[in-house]
Amino acid sequence: MGYSNQFFKALSIREEKGGNLATFAKQSGVPVKKLKYYNKNNIVPTGTDLKNIMSAANISELLLRIKMGRLDKDIIEAIQENAEAILPLIETHVPTIESPMTNCKLEFKTNLGELYRGDSYELLKSIESDSIDLIFADPPFNLAVIYPSEINDSLRTEKYIHWCQEWIKESARVLKPGGSLFLWNLPKWNAALTSYLESMLTFRHWIGVDIKYSLPIQKRLYPSHYSLLYYVKGDKPKTFHPDRLTMDVCSKCYAELKDYGGYKDKMNPTGINMTDIWTDIPPVRHRKYKRREGSNELSLKLLDRIIEMASNKGDLVFDPFGGSGTTYMAAELKGRKWIGCEIGPSDVIQERFSLINDERKILDGYRKNINSLFPEKIRVEREKRGLWTCETIRKKKKANQLDEKS
Repeated sequence: MGYSNQFFKALSIREEKGGNLATFAKQSGVPVKKLKYYNKNNIVPTGTDLKNIMSAANISELLLRIKMGRLDKDIIEAIQENAEAILPLIETHVPTIESPMTNCKLEFKTNLGELYRGDSYELLKSIESDSIDLIFADPPFNLAVIYPSEINDSLRTEKYIHWCQEWIKESARVLKPGGSLFLWNLPKWNAALTSYLESMLTFRHWIGVDIKYSLPIQKRLYPSHYSLLYYVKGDKPKTFHPDRLTMDVCSKCYAELKDYGGYKDKMNPTGINMTDIWTDIPPVRHRKYKRREGSNELSLKLLDRIIEMASNKGDLVFDPFGGSGTTYMAAELKGRKWIGCEIGPSDVIQERFSLINDERKILDGYRKNINSLFPEKIRVEREKRGLWTCETIRKKKKANQLDEKS
């Protein structure tokens, strides 16, 4: 779908010096500033603006939408019903499928994984269909960040979305039936990609991960979460075993932070069900844990949670955007086979694997409290203070039952 300048193209408006933008604004009664807003964001006007623009340009709303690439349900249904007649007009514009060749070179290898250097889209095209159990993708966010690979991280909106659609399509192809795709990005971009994803995969969850990624922005809400989309190939995942989480308690008095009232006796000793809002994923900022200077880095805890949820030991994990190698490290530590790709230098990733024992300690630290409502230390401290635990609730319930019998 095209975005840049599509509104002006549809209306034959020229913005350059000597163009007719000011004249059209006067004819339509829609200010120049507002016309530029519609054009920049490829938004179809509504209400009075739409009526006035249609009259001034002598164009119907239907033709305007088609020219802008903003197709609603009625237009899509009309295209479907007339597909045979339309096909000859558009088939020459659709790229042909290329042969599965790649210029990606094997850069690094472990007992479980392989890291390639090159374009991940090329590598994807060379991977066998229906062969990957889990894909995690953390693409560049198109924020004009300068990466070591010197890739262009400042694409026009339509080019960025088209690029994402290319590798998403190949990702869907290589996933096994029941395999899972997790896409990490800013909410803005993931919202734009959901419709395309749902044309090939089944939506499971939009997970909000509470990590503040910028300073407060004037006249805007404070951006404080990343979007993690979770899709599967087919109607349900072949693997789904999410961790259960510990109860949040005060770090000083060990009292629970949420009142569970009369439901205490129904609490599962193995922990609380995971929700689609994750507030316990730490940002990687401390030098002790950070492996790549100057760029954001994902927490090992995040990838541990995803890989644990959607794969088993021996499964094959693929991450097309290597970054600092967090996915590959988590997969290696958890006994999953993995394939990775990094378009730039992979020194950081290779150096990280030389510190695998340190990484294992970090991962063990995350996992020691998983799948337990009250880990041992917290349980002991609560019992010292006379606070309830699953054990004390169970004993109390049993004692009450004995009293009733007697």
